[in-house]
Amino acid sequence: MPFLDLSHTIEHGMTTHPGLPGPLICDFLSREASRGRYAPGVEFQIGKIEMVANTGTYVDSPFHRYADGKDLSALPLESLAGLDAVLVDDGRSRAVGRDALTGRDVRGKAVLVRTGWDAHWGTPDYLGDNPYLTAEAAAYLVAQGAVLVGIDSVNIDDLGDLARPVHSILLGAEIPIVEHLRGLGQLPGNGFRFTAVPPKVAGVGTWPVRAFATL
Repeated sequence: MPFLDLSHTIEHGMTTHPGLPGPLICDFLSREASRGRYAPGVEFQIGKIEMVANTGTYVDSPFHRYADGKDLSALPLESLAGLDAVLVDDGRSRAVGRDALTGRDVRGKAVLVRTGWDAHWGTPDYLGDNPYLTAEAAAYLVAQGAVLVGIDSVNIDDLGDLARPVHSILLGAEIPIVEHLRGLGQLPGNGFRFTAVPPKVAGVGTWPVRAFATL
């Protein structure tokens, strides 16, 4: 069963989203400092990470947008793991609309939107003028029964639209969102499964995931 990794590597100081700080990754206990705690020849490293929840490839739960929505700990595993999935490949326009989805069987499936924007990851270009899903497309996915929506862009909404309609529509329908995917061009149009599971954290709406497809 081939696995395809669809997530970015989290590295010290990297920028994921405009205006948000990069993670601090360091030793809490270094190997050198640990040597005095254990038997001769035994050493361990305990790492420390300080970061905002929106770092790397991450999932948004309804709590990210709505105070009474499900947080990470309340998301059922069946909404995140081993999902039948389809790929929507639309790199022709910045706004991915309903036309890109029409005729696709999305009921009960994760819908991954490939825009090719991940090619700009780690550059200033990645952080502006992003490809995004339209509100009409989001409403269509809700009506057609999609269970998760992902995109390989800095945001599933237009960064210039502060109303964030796609987040509001999808998370209001309890459909998780996965942003900052990568490598979607490796996928077939359908016939694969998608997984993006965060740790079970209460009181938080967003967290990094190891997103991957199984073919």
